[in-house]
Amino acid sequence: MRGRYVVMGVSGAGKSVIGSAFAESLGVDFVEGDRFHPARNIERMSAGIPLTDDDRAGWLGALAARLARSNSMGTGLVMTCSALKRAYRDVLRAGTPDLRIVYLRGPQHLLAERLAGRAGHFMPQSLLESQLDTLEPPADDEDAWVYDIARSPEAIVSDLVARTRA
Repeated sequence: MRGRYVVMGVSGAGKSVIGSAFAESLGVDFVEGDRFHPARNIERMSAGIPLTDDDRAGWLGALAARLARSNSMGTGLVMTCSALKRAYRDVLRAGTPDLRIVYLRGPQHLLAERLAGRAGHFMPQSLLESQLDTLEPPADDEDAWVYDIARSPEAIVSDLVARTRA
């Protein structure tokens, strides 16, 4: 059976780059979590308004349903999702108890630098601080795989693939 993974972190951590390469390396489906946001959430974020727990509830439910479907079918999946709070990760794990969390972490200055150089994304750099304020890094009992984003995406993906085969 193939695993299911959520690549998490704040905006600018490299979730999409690493998640898509990881999925391709494993030969499993890749799901970009941002594509599940309702229009209202995208409008709020585009306007520089941080999302609330209520704003995120439907989005997290849709992501959890997609993970649960993969779990029930026994197929592998790599999904990106900020998953900033433990409660959010618990929603994602509800129908996928063996879900593996991959946490991409890095210093604020590097995240801000990456966001400043990014074009065509609805998430403005101005929301980085609110995401960092909301962030609850995975606790030890969540057994997340933690990666420093100062490493290259290729090195992170290579290590992730090796860990799946260990």
